[in-house]
Amino acid sequence: MKRVSTTVLALVGGRDEEQRRELVQDLARGANVRAFLAEPELDALQRAVDAWRSAATAHVPYLVHDADPLAAVTAAWVALFDQAGAPGELEVAVAGTVQRWRAGSLELPDYYLVLDPEDLGVTQRHWYLGVLHGTSPHRVVPVEAYPEAVAWAVRRLRAGRWWPDVPALLDGIERRVPDRLHGPDAGAAPRPVSDDDAGSLLR
Repeated sequence: MKRVSTTVLALVGGRDEEQRRELVQDLARGANVRAFLAEPELDALQRAVDAWRSAATAHVPYLVHDADPLAAVTAAWVALFDQAGAPGELEVAVAGTVQRWRAGSLELPDYYLVLDPEDLGVTQRHWYLGVLHGTSPHRVVPVEAYPEAVAWAVRRLRAGRWWPDVPALLDGIERRVPDRLHGPDAGAAPRPVSDDDAGSLLR
């Protein structure tokens, strides 16, 4: 695990890639925030490698990007439990991600900002607000996809335990069954930071 002095934020979820990129750029209007927008045509792992390289050389309090280092694993895990994945797809995604992590080419962000989680598919929502949130609760922040709400969420980030090493985090991930397959998870997911929250602070 390699840590840098910059606090790294990854925006995930939301309506689409264009919306995430716009919110990244909105955050970067602050003097203490630098944005990194990964090339959309690159595969998920290369995007994450490029984002980590930018973070490692950043000399600002915050770097925000749209290149989730676990994107390939997330997609394969969701496909597995939605019965849409090819055999071995998750294993390949985990192996590739762990290989890049061991080489020091990527690292998890300090915080995931999960945009409009209620609009995500059930399995994808459980990945972020179940699997990842359950591992490091303060490092997964659900937030409505409005610039003011996202900016307010960043100002209100709380310290918490760091992520486990990526191999430990992903060990046995194929056995982490979404709650929708074995029972309800009512009340467990945190409430998203909303535009109303931001408005109450800004007024």
